[in-house]
Amino acid sequence: MQGTANGYGERTGNANLFTILPSLFLKMGKTARCAENLADLRELSLTFDELANLKPDTKAPYVGASAFAHKGGLHANAAQKVKSSYEHIDPALVGNRTRVLVSDMAGRSSVAMKAKELGHELDEKAPEMKALIEQLKDLEFRGYEFEAADASLGLLIARTLGKAKSFFEVESYRVIVERGPAGRLIAEATVKLTVNGEPRHTVAECTGPVGALDKALRLALEPAYPQLKDMELRDYKVRILDGRSGANSRTRVLIESGDARGHRIWGTVGVSDNIIDASWEALLDAYNHSLAQV
Repeated sequence: MQGTANGYGERTGNANLFTILPSLFLKMGKTARCAENLADLRELSLTFDELANLKPDTKAPYVGASAFAHKGGLHANAAQKVKSSYEHIDPALVGNRTRVLVSDMAGRSSVAMKAKELGHELDEKAPEMKALIEQLKDLEFRGYEFEAADASLGLLIARTLGKAKSFFEVESYRVIVERGPAGRLIAEATVKLTVNGEPRHTVAECTGPVGALDKALRLALEPAYPQLKDMELRDYKVRILDGRSGANSRTRVLIESGDARGHRIWGTVGVSDNIIDASWEALLDAYNHSLAQV
């Protein structure tokens, strides 16, 4: 059989084996020596993405992050009771998993499912559930979006349940951007934190303001939390929420972070009238999430 991995390479246009193979094995009853390794398919797909230095296709059949995603109260509730009603195979067969997308359409069932997916037990009838749904609707009205920001949502749930751990406290931050000699851009970030009761005041420079903030945070946090050396910013997206306000428009920032090997990836979100402040909020969630996993 001739084909491609994720559709990459010189033979682009040939069949994508990551779609063809599970269809042959799971739908048509065919077999091959590689069938016993089908549960490693998603991991293999992500490895090829990393080698090609390309972002994974979230919509890819079988192996995409959204291949088994559910959104909306009735949809999520039905999937919770009878998974086969909305999932054509068990995601684990190809190394994938079920995802619940929480939005302003979320009902108690989908929020409870999402909380469980993120490691929190939350009863649909608990008073915390009402408070959480109200917060979600208020935040989404203000421009937040959690479909690609599971880490920020997990932190919100933990705070609502009173289970969030404080790893550091922010006193202030400041960013200065300067165009130096020969047009060279320099961003300088100053961060003041309290870490384990000790004040930390760090300054860092980078080409851009987000990079400078990231460096300053690392300088402040890594002495106390050396595991953060394995964390890196992988993607950064900006969305203008209301173009009618021009340069004063509210901005949503989505940050994707992960470990150096790409085995763990998480998304965080920030919203503000100031793009630097939105970025700062998403960065803080990224670091808090990473520390909460240890």
